Amino acid sequence: MQNIIPYIIFFIFGSAIGSFLNVCIYRLPRNLSIISPSSRCPSCNIPIKPYDNIPILSYIFLGGRCRVCKAGISLIYPLVESLNALLYVLVLWRFGLGLQGIVFSIFCSALIVITFIDLDFQIIPDRITLPGILIGLVTGSFLMPDPFMRHSLLGIKASIIGFLVGGGLFYAIAVLSRGGMGGGDIKMMAMVGSLMGWKSVLLTTFLGSISGAVLGIFLMIAKGKGRKTKIPFGPFLALGALITLFYGQEILYWYFDR
Repeated sequence: MQNIIPYIIFFIFGSAIGSFLNVCIYRLPRNLSIISPSSRCPSCNIPIKPYDNIPILSYIFLGGRCRVCKAGISLIYPLVESLNALLYVLVLWRFGLGLQGIVFSIFCSALIVITFIDLDFQIIPDRITLPGILIGLVTGSFLMPDPFMRHSLLGIKASIIGFLVGGGLFYAIAVLSRGGMGGGDIKMMAMVGSLMGWKSVLLTTFLGSISGAVLGIFLMIAKGKGRKTKIPFGPFLALGALITLFYGQEILYWYFDR
């Protein structure tokens, strides 16, 4: 029972952070302050009471509707809170409660914000990626493990190379595709590379491309979408980065040991 208590605490903490991520997802692309005003219903604009702002539970108790105006509340809100909570639990299980766990928790939260903003607005905010690059270079150089060699630190050389490969690879794709790749994707992958190294950039790109291709084929078959239909790539890169973070080492060993 004592072993499960830290996971329960991390889940609760992760869901609370997830509630703040919902604020970021809504306000950042609209150039609004994420600090003030306090959370309010997007339909009636009335401030939400603290007892109606409990992560996950309030949505259930309110039946997915605003207490005042009865307008429907998007399912995205509890989804983000639950997803962030689950990722925090997975980080605790995989990396423990330490500086590495804290940094990777922040990284997971950043990927969630990137995913939902890119899905809705087809942009990846600089206010997420630029600080992420700086944090990645500092922590990746001196504090973080190599995802493919868990008992070794990434190191300053690998962090800088990862930054250059991540940004450079996607800059080259953007040039060759003549605008098919956005600047947000370039900075996002520079962030991934600075934190996890160049190998992670390659695996993240591969996994993101595979998942994006699968969805693209599904949309073409099921919904009649054309090949020119624009699909934001950021969410697929985020998925690839998460898989690489938690299982990159196992994937590498599986591939080369076949």
